[in-house]
Amino acid sequence: MKDREIFSISETAKIVGMTSETLRHYDRINLVRPSATDEWTGYRRYSLDDMVRLNTVRILRCMGMTLSEIRDILSYEDFGKITDALQRAEKSADDKIAELTEAKAGIRRAMRQFENKPCEDFTQTAPFEKVMPERVVLLSDKHIGPSADILWNYHRHFYGQLPENIRDDFRFEDAAGIYERGGVRRMFAVCSKYRAADGITILPRGTYLCAYCTDEERERTTAELLARAKNEYGANPGFAALTVIVTGILKWRYRAEVFLHG
Repeated sequence: MKDREIFSISETAKIVGMTSETLRHYDRINLVRPSATDEWTGYRRYSLDDMVRLNTVRILRCMGMTLSEIRDILSYEDFGKITDALQRAEKSADDKIAELTEAKAGIRRAMRQFENKPCEDFTQTAPFEKVMPERVVLLSDKHIGPSADILWNYHRHFYGQLPENIRDDFRFEDAAGIYERGGVRRMFAVCSKYRAADGITILPRGTYLCAYCTDEERERTTAELLARAKNEYGANPGFAALTVIVTGILKWRYRAEVFLHG
């Protein structure tokens, strides 16, 4: 071989996009042996043909094949066996692509959620008044409150509980929470488009007495707001809402809201 056709292990690793240790491992397991090894220094030397084999291994690895499967397919001299193995690898690659596509869609949903969330001052510990617009919410027929797995894709749940013939009449905002009335709790999603249906509830426009709280503080905070609304404002709210405020990945607090007046 000419000198220009021989490459050191570090050069080869850079060209094929692997690490030197990976190349040493492939040599040890007899998957890709270097064309030459210096008898005095033990340095490995790789040819262009070696690089073709390494790139083939890399591609097959990306398709989900194990090193043992790759060793087998590289040893085949039967086109039928090669075709069968490649078809299995293609199916594995398709499954992997589908999985990654779904994961990417989830990442995009999370990005939109975080980009559109307003910043709120959670250091504010005292109750405060807040004017809220009218909100039309759909109450869950199953969940009494959010959890990490539910919040990740809660729209799917709410669409799923609607009769199929009216689903196109609904759209949901990136806003959810808990609705409490008469000792009964239900998770809700805020509608941007809706029609009459079971579970539709109106949160009226007006002034609400609010406080931030964690899930552990939720019941106590709600009870304190209801008592304060009655004793200090003369209000008799029939419900309380706890809007989920996302604070990080798989992290959230609530803004407890008790209606005072319209």
